Amino acid sequence: MCRIYDVSVDGYQSWRRRGKSQKEQQDEYLLGIIVKIFNDSDQTYGSPKVHKELRKMDIYVGEKRVARIMRKCGLRAKKARVYRTKPSAINRFFTSVPFHLLDKIVTGPNQVWRGDITYLKLNGRWKYLATILDQFSRRIVAWGLSDKRDANLTLRTLGRAVRNRGLHPGLIFHSDRGVEYAAYAFQSRLTHYGFVQSMNRPKTMNDNAEMESFYHQFKGEKVCKKEYRCEQTLRKEVIEYMYFYNNRRSHSSIGYITPVEYEALHA
Repeated sequence: MCRIYDVSVDGYQSWRRRGKSQKEQQDEYLLGIIVKIFNDSDQTYGSPKVHKELRKMDIYVGEKRVARIMRKCGLRAKKARVYRTKPSAINRFFTSVPFHLLDKIVTGPNQVWRGDITYLKLNGRWKYLATILDQFSRRIVAWGLSDKRDANLTLRTLGRAVRNRGLHPGLIFHSDRGVEYAAYAFQSRLTHYGFVQSMNRPKTMNDNAEMESFYHQFKGEKVCKKEYRCEQTLRKEVIEYMYFYNNRRSHSSIGYITPVEYEALHA
């Protein structure tokens, strides 16, 4: 074998006696910490976020080195496709609500809330999850689960958000142009609270990008391609993820800290 690989026998024996290099030993030490960070994130952190967590622990290594160790050991953040609904013809009827966020600069919490609805499978049928997110901190301020995608769901979720965060006249509430947000009852409730309603511009897909991003993360990191058989289990999964997202998951858009930490810094 030494002749095949063109090395001397003495050189081979010397290599065996030396054992692992210092760099290899350091990589093994780092791997143990990286695996813990990766598992604590429910296997959702890629190398950039793992690198940021190491920095918080005063472990200073290059991001490329972290990526190399994770790639070598098969540590890959889990992601999944998000269910997307086909555009509904009803959306064409609701074009009276303007888009208010074009020049809006958010400087604190409770200035802009974003709402949206997504689908979750339960025992072969759909459940609908409505969520409200604070644009400043990316914190989920309220959510609701229902058998029906209608204004009752969005009204209940809005009510929870107000109970959790209080009334803030002038707050902009942004959503897509779904009938659940364009319904008269919902618009009337926003007016009652002193909120300003904003909706996506027609044929503009990224006006509610923050909510799209949240649902992509939620489904990729928690739900994946699961089909739940019990509503209690589904609710438990949603509750666990909302807590994780607000209190434990770092966000690159707010400096790799959690929404709760970000709001505390700006209190």
